[in-house]
Amino acid sequence: MLENCLICERITMIKNGTNPYFVRELETGYVVIGDSQHFRGYTLFLAKVHVTELHYFEKSFKLKYLEEMSLVEEAVAKVFNAEKMNLEMLGNGDTHVHWHLFPRRQGDLLPYAEKGPVWWRPFDAPDTELSREELKEMASSLGAELDRVIK
Repeated sequence: MLENCLICERITMIKNGTNPYFVRELETGYVVIGDSQHFRGYTLFLAKVHVTELHYFEKSFKLKYLEEMSLVEEAVAKVFNAEKMNLEMLGNGDTHVHWHLFPRRQGDLLPYAEKGPVWWRPFDAPDTELSREELKEMASSLGAELDRVIK
């Protein structure tokens, strides 16, 4: 874990049992529901190892991480009825390797745009937060589907 890394802090919260967004621990990473839900079902897959780029992982870890990310993507798509999935691994803000998984649906950018990438939604647009009950239900459903796709 690296000091002053938001992703490492979130992982520490998972290990302490204090991260309410935690869904499931996999071999190479942690699945969490996104804090904001403008795109309902927005999920992240946080690498267990702190590196800034995929190519810094050992080859076997990297291949397993990518395989698990694809299984997380499949589960997110199924649970949240995605018409299309958008996947991003940017790291410009938080340099710890992690994936953003966005379930997309027709009209989900309105009133900002008819269609387009997730970053066309303005940064100052109001966030969509979840109640504790909604968060628990989403995490439970996603966890159950992860169990199905991983087996």
